[in-house]
Amino acid sequence: MAKENLQQLRQLIAQSAARMMAEDGISDYAYAKKKAGRQAGALDGDVLPSNAEIEEELKLYNALFLSDEQPENLRELRKNALFTMKLLEKFNPYLTGSVLDGTAGLGSETHIHLFADSLKEVEMFLLNQDIPFETNEKTYRVMNDGKRDKKGEHRKKVPVFSLEMSTGVIKLSVFEVDEIRVATKRAADGSNAERANIQDVKALLA
Repeated sequence: MAKENLQQLRQLIAQSAARMMAEDGISDYAYAKKKAGRQAGALDGDVLPSNAEIEEELKLYNALFLSDEQPENLRELRKNALFTMKLLEKFNPYLTGSVLDGTAGLGSETHIHLFADSLKEVEMFLLNQDIPFETNEKTYRVMNDGKRDKKGEHRKKVPVFSLEMSTGVIKLSVFEVDEIRVATKRAADGSNAERANIQDVKALLA
C-alpha cells in the first residue's frame, strides 16, 4: 500500500476510535483502536495509530460535533467526581484521566485514585455507606524509584472498586499510602498522569 494511503487509513482508524470514545464511553485506547482497526479491515498492527494520535482526534471530535453537550457533560462528571471524593476524603482521593484532562466523552468512566492502609478499609467503608460496588484490577505503568529511564518503568496491578452512577461508572483505584508520590503514566503518550485533589477539582468547577 502506498505511503499516502497508509497514512489516510491510519487517520481514518484514529477518527473512528475517537468517535467510539466520545460517543460510547469507551476509555480504553487499545480496545477502541483494535475495534476501529477491525472495522476498517486493518489487521496489521503497524497501520494502527498511536494513542496520542487518537487523543488529538478525540479533542477535535469533541470540539466539532459535541461542542454543546461535551462541556456540560464534562461538568456533570466533575461534579459527581467531587461528590465522591468528598465522601472518600479520608483516603486522600485524587481525580485523574479524561474527566480531569477534559477529553471525557458521553458516559466516560471517571478515575479516582485512593490511598489507604488496606484494601479492606475501603471495602468496609463502602459497605457501611451502603454503596454497591464491583471489584476488579487495573494495571498501571508507573515510575520505579523515581528513575526517568525506560528501565525505571514497570507495571503495577492495583485493586479497583467500580461504582455505578447516573453519569457513568466511577472507578476507584486503591494504592498504598506511601505510593502517593509514585507517578502513574498516561495511556495517550506515556507522560506522567496529572492528578487533582479535592481543592483542585473545586477550582475546576468554580
